[in-house]
Amino acid sequence: MKLLAVLLIVFSMSAFAEEIRVLSGGAAKSLVDPLARSFKGAMVRVEYQPMGKLVQSLKAGDPADMVIVTTEVLPSLQLQGKAIARVGIGVAVNEKAPSPDISSVEAFKKTLLAAKSIVYIDPKVGTSGKHVAQILQQLGIAEEVNRKATFGSGGYITEPVGRGEIELGIHQISEILPVKGVKLVGPLPAELQKYTVYVAAPSANTAKKATVDAFIAHLTGPEAKGRLDKAGYTAP
Repeated sequence: MKLLAVLLIVFSMSAFAEEIRVLSGGAAKSLVDPLARSFKGAMVRVEYQPMGKLVQSLKAGDPADMVIVTTEVLPSLQLQGKAIARVGIGVAVNEKAPSPDISSVEAFKKTLLAAKSIVYIDPKVGTSGKHVAQILQQLGIAEEVNRKATFGSGGYITEPVGRGEIELGIHQISEILPVKGVKLVGPLPAELQKYTVYVAAPSANTAKKATVDAFIAHLTGPEAKGRLDKAGYTAP
């Protein structure tokens, strides 16, 4: 019996002896995390970074086996990938606060001007932050809004909204829905919306391409498709 127990332990360890490391943009987290846990082919370790920082990490020689990046970034990495999900930008407030009007461009502009404090991700590091900065310039309110804005550096940047420290958050919808104490008011008005498509690609130097390919297939399989909507994504 003791020998059998030892063999079972060895077998269970060997079944997951291989490990792949994934470097991913933060907005993919609520989709990728559960799928990494349910993947049977290997242990999957995922590190999430804002897109600007992620690109810098790769240029510095980060040894990831696979990346999950936006379609805008992928060509600069000279990699071939497969689209896994699309996500838009939304507005968040504290779950106990009334929902402001963001039903039109003019209503959204008035809401931004009326808010006492706002948070969005630093345009230098985050995909949605760059777009929000462009919107503020387009609406002619960049200086006024940025005087009361906080720039997040990564992760769930609307967490201060959930704690009641900041009134309004603007971020990718998939990074609003998981945040405690926050509610999604809705997506940006259609005229201002930006959808970001995330792509999974094997790294050029990975020695585990077969396993990476299997994980990418898992990210686009039936389980993944069933998770898209509840995690704030649509099909690419």
